[in-house]
Amino acid sequence: MSDGTAARLEPHEIALLGEGPRAAVTVAVVELHLRGLVEPGQPGTVRASVADAVSAERPLSPLARAVYAALREPAGPKTLVKDPDVRVAVARMRIPLAEAGLLRYPRLGATRGARRQVRDLRQRHPLPASRRGLTDHERLLAVALHGEAALRRMVPRFALRAGLVRRAEVGGKRLLKHSPRSANGGGGHLYWAWGWDGSGGDESGGGGSGGGGGGE
Repeated sequence: MSDGTAARLEPHEIALLGEGPRAAVTVAVVELHLRGLVEPGQPGTVRASVADAVSAERPLSPLARAVYAALREPAGPKTLVKDPDVRVAVARMRIPLAEAGLLRYPRLGATRGARRQVRDLRQRHPLPASRRGLTDHERLLAVALHGEAALRRMVPRFALRAGLVRRAEVGGKRLLKHSPRSANGGGGHLYWAWGWDGSGGDESGGGGSGGGGGGE
Protein backbone atom coordinates (compact mmCIF):
# COMPACT_ATOMS: atom_id res chain seq x y z
CA MET A 1 0.00 0.00 0.00
CA SER A 2 1.60 3.23 -1.12
CA ASP A 3 1.44 6.50 0.75
CA GLY A 4 -0.81 7.83 -2.01
CA THR A 5 -3.28 5.02 -1.46
CA ALA A 6 -3.24 5.60 2.30
CA ALA A 7 -3.93 9.30 1.79
CA ARG A 8 -7.08 8.45 -0.17
CA LEU A 9 -8.50 6.12 2.48
CA GLU A 10 -11.47 7.32 4.48
CA PRO A 11 -11.55 6.89 8.27
CA HIS A 12 -14.04 4.00 8.15
CA GLU A 13 -11.81 2.21 5.62
CA ILE A 14 -8.76 2.68 7.85
CA ALA A 15 -10.77 1.30 10.79
CA LEU A 16 -11.79 -1.74 8.74
CA LEU A 17 -8.19 -2.45 7.79
CA GLY A 18 -6.92 -1.90 11.31
CA GLU A 19 -9.52 -3.56 13.52
CA GLY A 20 -12.30 -5.00 11.38
CA PRO A 21 -16.01 -4.41 10.69
CA ARG A 22 -17.06 -3.36 14.18
CA ALA A 23 -14.42 -0.62 14.23
CA ALA A 24 -15.65 0.60 10.84
CA VAL A 25 -19.25 0.67 12.05
CA THR A 26 -18.14 2.57 15.17
CA VAL A 27 -16.58 5.26 12.96
CA ALA A 28 -19.82 5.42 10.97
CA VAL A 29 -21.86 5.89 14.16
CA VAL A 30 -19.56 8.70 15.29
CA GLU A 31 -19.86 10.29 11.84
CA LEU A 32 -23.64 10.30 12.22
CA HIS A 33 -23.34 11.72 15.72
CA LEU A 34 -21.11 14.57 14.58
CA ARG A 35 -23.74 15.42 11.94
CA GLY A 36 -26.47 15.45 14.57
CA LEU A 37 -28.21 12.48 12.94
CA VAL A 38 -28.10 10.06 15.88
CA GLU A 39 -28.31 10.37 19.63
CA PRO A 40 -28.09 7.97 22.55
CA GLY A 41 -31.17 5.86 23.14
CA GLN A 42 -31.58 3.49 26.05
CA PRO A 43 -28.21 2.78 27.72
CA GLY A 44 -25.91 1.09 25.23
CA THR A 45 -27.92 2.01 22.15
CA VAL A 46 -28.23 4.78 19.56
CA ARG A 47 -31.31 6.03 17.76
CA ALA A 48 -31.95 8.24 14.77
CA SER A 49 -32.56 11.87 15.67
CA VAL A 50 -35.12 14.18 14.12
CA ALA A 51 -32.51 15.66 11.77
CA ASP A 52 -32.83 14.90 8.07
CA ALA A 53 -29.85 13.01 6.62
CA VAL A 54 -30.52 14.50 3.18
CA SER A 55 -29.88 18.00 4.51
CA ALA A 56 -26.33 17.23 5.66
CA GLU A 57 -23.74 19.65 4.28
CA ARG A 58 -21.54 16.86 2.91
CA PRO A 59 -22.56 13.44 1.63
CA LEU A 60 -22.44 10.73 4.24
CA SER A 61 -20.17 7.77 3.66
CA PRO A 62 -22.05 4.76 2.23
CA LEU A 63 -21.47 2.86 5.47
CA ALA A 64 -22.88 5.71 7.56
CA ARG A 65 -25.95 5.81 5.29
CA ALA A 66 -26.46 2.08 5.81
CA VAL A 67 -26.12 2.42 9.59
CA TYR A 68 -28.57 5.33 9.62
CA ALA A 69 -31.08 3.33 7.58
CA ALA A 70 -30.68 0.40 9.99
CA LEU A 71 -31.80 2.55 12.92
CA ARG A 72 -35.48 1.88 12.43
CA GLU A 73 -35.44 1.41 16.18
CA PRO A 74 -32.69 1.99 18.77
CA ALA A 75 -29.85 -0.48 18.41
CA GLY A 76 -26.51 -1.23 20.01
CA PRO A 77 -23.18 -1.63 18.22
CA LYS A 78 -23.36 -5.45 18.11
CA THR A 79 -26.82 -5.33 16.56
CA LEU A 80 -25.76 -2.79 13.95
CA VAL A 81 -22.76 -4.87 12.88
CA LYS A 82 -25.08 -7.83 12.28
CA ASP A 83 -27.72 -5.87 10.36
CA PRO A 84 -28.01 -7.33 6.81
CA ASP A 85 -27.83 -3.97 5.05
CA VAL A 86 -24.84 -2.87 7.13
CA ARG A 87 -23.09 -6.14 6.34
CA VAL A 88 -23.71 -5.53 2.63
CA ALA A 89 -22.25 -2.04 2.97
CA VAL A 90 -19.14 -3.47 4.65
CA ALA A 91 -18.83 -6.08 1.90
CA ARG A 92 -18.99 -3.35 -0.74
CA MET A 93 -16.30 -1.42 1.13
CA ARG A 94 -14.05 -4.44 0.86
CA ILE A 95 -14.21 -4.70 -2.94
CA PRO A 96 -12.03 -1.66 -3.83
CA LEU A 97 -9.74 -2.37 -0.88
CA ALA A 98 -9.18 -5.90 -2.14
CA GLU A 99 -8.63 -4.64 -5.69
CA ALA A 100 -6.00 -2.24 -4.32
CA GLY A 101 -4.20 -5.15 -2.68
CA LEU A 102 -5.11 -4.10 0.85
CA LEU A 103 -7.21 -7.17 1.65
CA ARG A 104 -6.22 -10.73 0.89
CA TYR A 105 -8.43 -13.48 -0.41
CA PRO A 106 -10.33 -15.58 0.46
CA ARG A 107 -11.14 -14.29 3.95
CA LEU A 108 -10.44 -10.65 3.09
CA GLY A 109 -8.22 -9.93 6.06
CA ALA A 110 -5.83 -6.99 5.91
CA THR A 111 -2.58 -7.72 4.11
CA ARG A 112 0.74 -7.37 5.90
CA GLY A 113 1.42 -4.19 3.93
CA ALA A 114 -1.96 -2.74 4.89
CA ARG A 115 -1.37 -3.44 8.58
CA ARG A 116 2.07 -1.85 8.35
CA GLN A 117 0.63 1.24 6.73
CA VAL A 118 -2.05 1.56 9.40
CA ARG A 119 0.71 1.42 12.03
CA ASP A 120 2.57 4.13 10.14
CA LEU A 121 -0.58 6.26 10.08
CA ARG A 122 -0.92 5.87 13.85
CA GLN A 123 2.63 7.10 14.30
CA ARG A 124 2.11 10.07 11.98
CA HIS A 125 -1.23 10.94 13.58
CA PRO A 126 -0.88 10.40 17.34
CA LEU A 127 -3.91 10.69 19.58
CA PRO A 128 -4.71 14.41 19.93
CA ALA A 129 -4.39 15.83 23.42
CA SER A 130 -7.79 17.51 23.07
CA ARG A 131 -10.73 17.59 20.69
CA ARG A 132 -10.75 21.39 20.70
CA GLY A 133 -10.19 22.92 17.29
CA LEU A 134 -10.39 19.62 15.42
CA THR A 135 -12.52 19.18 12.32
CA ASP A 136 -15.02 16.34 12.14
CA HIS A 137 -12.71 14.51 9.74
CA GLU A 138 -9.82 14.80 12.20
CA ARG A 139 -11.99 13.40 14.97
CA LEU A 140 -13.06 10.49 12.81
CA LEU A 141 -9.46 9.81 11.81
CA ALA A 142 -8.46 9.75 15.48
CA VAL A 143 -11.24 7.25 16.24
CA ALA A 144 -10.24 5.10 13.26
CA LEU A 145 -6.60 4.99 14.32
CA HIS A 146 -6.82 4.95 18.12
CA GLY A 147 -10.13 3.28 18.88
CA GLU A 148 -11.45 3.43 22.43
CA ALA A 149 -8.82 5.89 23.65
CA ALA A 150 -9.93 8.34 20.95
CA LEU A 151 -13.62 7.76 21.63
CA ARG A 152 -13.07 8.66 25.28
CA ARG A 153 -11.33 11.87 24.23
CA MET A 154 -13.27 12.92 21.11
CA VAL A 155 -16.87 12.04 22.08
CA PRO A 156 -16.74 10.74 25.67
CA ARG A 157 -20.32 11.15 26.81
CA PHE A 158 -21.85 9.94 23.58
CA ALA A 159 -19.49 6.97 23.33
CA LEU A 160 -20.33 5.78 26.84
CA ARG A 161 -24.07 6.29 26.58
CA ALA A 162 -24.18 4.66 23.14
CA GLY A 163 -22.22 1.60 24.24
CA LEU A 164 -19.22 2.30 22.02
CA VAL A 165 -16.81 2.01 24.96
CA ARG A 166 -16.82 -0.01 28.15
CA ARG A 167 -17.62 1.36 31.55
CA ALA A 168 -14.54 2.16 33.58
CA GLU A 169 -13.99 0.28 36.81
CA VAL A 170 -12.60 2.62 39.43
CA GLY A 171 -10.86 0.85 42.31
CA GLY A 172 -8.50 1.74 45.10
CA LYS A 173 -8.82 1.47 48.84
CA ARG A 174 -10.04 5.02 49.34
CA LEU A 175 -12.87 4.61 46.83
CA LEU A 176 -13.74 1.19 48.15
CA LYS A 177 -13.97 2.56 51.66
CA HIS A 178 -16.69 4.98 50.59
CA SER A 179 -18.26 2.81 47.92
CA PRO A 180 -21.87 1.72 48.48
CA ARG A 181 -20.70 -1.83 47.87
CA SER A 182 -17.91 -1.70 50.44
CA ALA A 183 -20.31 -2.22 53.30
CA ASN A 184 -21.23 -5.56 51.79
CA GLY A 185 -17.66 -6.61 51.15
CA GLY A 186 -17.86 -5.95 47.41
CA GLY A 187 -15.00 -5.20 45.11
CA GLY A 188 -14.36 -2.10 42.99
CA HIS A 189 -17.37 0.07 42.19
CA LEU A 190 -18.40 0.84 38.64
CA TYR A 191 -18.82 4.48 37.72
CA TRP A 192 -19.40 6.16 34.42
CA ALA A 193 -15.99 7.49 33.40
CA TRP A 194 -17.51 10.81 32.32
CA GLY A 195 -18.87 11.77 35.73
CA TRP A 196 -18.98 10.29 39.22
CA ASP A 197 -22.70 10.96 39.50
CA GLY A 198 -23.51 10.15 35.87
CA SER A 199 -23.95 13.79 34.97
CA GLY A 200 -20.84 14.20 32.88
CA GLY A 201 -18.66 17.25 32.50
CA ASP A 202 -18.91 20.21 30.18
CA GLU A 203 -17.93 19.08 26.69
CA SER A 204 -18.85 22.23 24.82
CA GLY A 205 -16.48 24.37 22.88
CA GLY A 206 -14.67 21.59 21.02
CA GLY A 207 -16.70 21.35 17.82
CA GLY A 208 -15.12 20.74 14.46
CA SER A 209 -15.68 22.63 11.25
CA GLY A 210 -17.99 20.02 9.76
CA GLY A 211 -21.68 19.49 10.49
CA GLY A 212 -21.05 19.85 14.23
CA GLY A 213 -24.54 18.71 15.11
CA GLY A 214 -23.28 16.25 17.70
CA GLY A 215 -22.02 19.04 19.91
CA GLU A 216 -19.54 17.05 22.01
